[in-house]
Amino acid sequence: MEEGMELSYKGFEDGHFNIVEGMIDWVRVIDRNNNILYANKKMCDDVGRCLEGEKCYNLLKKDSKCTDCISCLTLETGKVAKKEVVYDNKTYNVVSSPLKNNDGEIIAAVEVFRDITYAKELTKELNEKSRKMFSDIRFAKNMQSRMLPPKEIYNGLSLDYIYEPSEMLSGDIFDVYKINDRYTGVYICDVVGHGVSAALLTMFVRQTLRTISKNQFNINKIMKELHKMFLSLNLDSDKYFSVFFSIYDKQTREFSYVNAGHNTNPILISNNEISFLEAKGYPICNIFDNVEYEIATIKLKLKDKLSFYTDGIVEAKNHINEEFGEDRLIDIVKEGNNILLNVYSEVNKFSANSLKDDCAIMLVEVVD
Repeated sequence: MEEGMELSYKGFEDGHFNIVEGMIDWVRVIDRNNNILYANKKMCDDVGRCLEGEKCYNLLKKDSKCTDCISCLTLETGKVAKKEVVYDNKTYNVVSSPLKNNDGEIIAAVEVFRDITYAKELTKELNEKSRKMFSDIRFAKNMQSRMLPPKEIYNGLSLDYIYEPSEMLSGDIFDVYKINDRYTGVYICDVVGHGVSAALLTMFVRQTLRTISKNQFNINKIMKELHKMFLSLNLDSDKYFSVFFSIYDKQTREFSYVNAGHNTNPILISNNEISFLEAKGYPICNIFDNVEYEIATIKLKLKDKLSFYTDGIVEAKNHINEEFGEDRLIDIVKEGNNILLNVYSEVNKFSANSLKDDCAIMLVEVVD
């Protein structure tokens, strides 16, 4: 053993680094010949023998030094090195640091072993739970997409749309469905928030509206029942949704509607003229025990179009925090051609393809 190493080791025992004796981590000092000059009490007690004088690689039941020997790397470069090793079915994170003499020469490497077995097992468990959770979310997203109405004709109303959630699961939903051969339900809904809770509420809205509007044409009765069913969920006050709900009469072409707190009024395109379907009403929430909505009715004509959308369109922001707004939306709608694609393209361009909210826009046209 070189004299410098002996002095350093003696200094180690005389008190310069005696603090390591009280550490719960393993600590050992290794020379350039892979000899263990020192091992703290915790390490020797756990291994069951005094390790001083042994080769460092004997602990891992090897006959020669490791190919990825971090103490050698530290002794050669003077840099801190790290790796993981397994001993006695436990995983340790090993950090090797240089030990220098008074002249600044590297004379040994100090290795600290920290037991990370529990952390590794916990990480593995969390990763498995995360994998299952993401698998469930992907399944839910697939289900949510499959619940969107087919792009077809419903009692003389042709349907098309673009739907883009800001996260894997969306709080926006819309639907067009036949109540019977004469009446068609049309609505767009925006649930507060995003993610799983918002997605579950969209499914509730869809299934509830389809169920309670079977052979039911009184919009206020439908909305009252929707509100009643929502109250029965006993959700917190921060869970609520807005919905613009309407019924189309194929026989008379009358389009009757209510607005339950939906802050983006649908746009009517008729004879190249643009107008909003304005109506007021409270959202579906647990603040009110009873709700009543004012029903408005318009008469549509062949080739009339209605554009429904959520606030993710008009509230999209650019790099200076400016909103896309209704004026830009109207300018695109006025052009008349490829309304859905043009709106979606311009909104994405405006926000530099970084939409922060769910994006839903639906177009229905009277074709029969």
